[in-house]
Amino acid sequence: MVELMVDSAIPLLRSWQERVELAGGTAEINIDEDLRRYSADVISRTCFGSNYARGKEIFQKLRALQNAVATPNLFAEITVLRCIPTKRAREVQSLNREVNALILRAVKEEEDREGEPRRPTQRNLLQAILRSASESLECSDRFVVDNCKNIYFAGHETTAVAASWCLMLLALHPEWQARARAEVVEVCGGGGGRSLDANSLQKIKILTMVIQETLRLYPPGAFVAREALRDVDLAGVRVPAGVNIYVPVSVLHHGAATWGPEPHRFDPDRFARGSSSTTTSRRLPHTYLPFGAGPRTCLGQNFAMAELKVVLSLLLLQFAFDLSPAYCHSPCMRLIVEPEHGVKLLVKKAHGVNY
Repeated sequence: MVELMVDSAIPLLRSWQERVELAGGTAEINIDEDLRRYSADVISRTCFGSNYARGKEIFQKLRALQNAVATPNLFAEITVLRCIPTKRAREVQSLNREVNALILRAVKEEEDREGEPRRPTQRNLLQAILRSASESLECSDRFVVDNCKNIYFAGHETTAVAASWCLMLLALHPEWQARARAEVVEVCGGGGGRSLDANSLQKIKILTMVIQETLRLYPPGAFVAREALRDVDLAGVRVPAGVNIYVPVSVLHHGAATWGPEPHRFDPDRFARGSSSTTTSRRLPHTYLPFGAGPRTCLGQNFAMAELKVVLSLLLLQFAFDLSPAYCHSPCMRLIVEPEHGVKLLVKKAHGVNY
């Protein structure tokens, strides 16, 4: 599916090219929404067999739903207080119904196309979900809708935010930006982004380190949650059965005992030998959890890493980035950890490939 990811990136590249040219060589761009559109298009092409325009309304409603349920009051969200019929609760219910209806409409369109001849690249995840639903006697519309919502939300929002943080950090650290660009140019050779495929992505090591360090500093998922199925003793703390435990991922990712005396410093060399390269993290593998852990590890982590490497490689081939003076650093939790005021970068042409 790497080829489809490259196809999704081409409109983004052309749009930024035009903006840079119109601005006289350097454009200030708030990159967030553009990256969301790219990631949404990737999900639509690879998982739902449609383009971004077809799924645009679903993405907009899911974004509104995310903002409606996001709240700094975690205590209210994990207690009975969330059940009070407030104005926000009614808004959430209304948006949820609208999203469900839109997804079921897309499902109906997919079912109507059943039986049409398709190439292997036209097969999508929605078809797999529908096949699974048809094989289960207990399956319902809710099964299909819930799976589609998970894919739409987790598959596009978290990846877009991770790409925004990556570009912010590369703009802040020009030496790493130069190293990552040089590697991408070497891997792609004279073919530019058109030569990107699954094999070439495996050769991109420096950018992979940058992505892994970005996910350490700004993990999209703020918490890993687990329920105790029986009474358990954790280092002298008794946890009764039925109690939910919320583990703040950022605390694990910024622990000096694991990551050294400067855990807040951007240093991709921490991952020079992979995600378990530090001595401590080899002993304690659950100190790095950008994609969760155990049986509930994110099923889309390889897909997300490929998508991030594709879009960042293509952008580095085409553009150079500096942090805008207007950038305001304020990570906030809206279900995922995202930049509250967006990411504004100064974008100019780099020696790369034109599309």
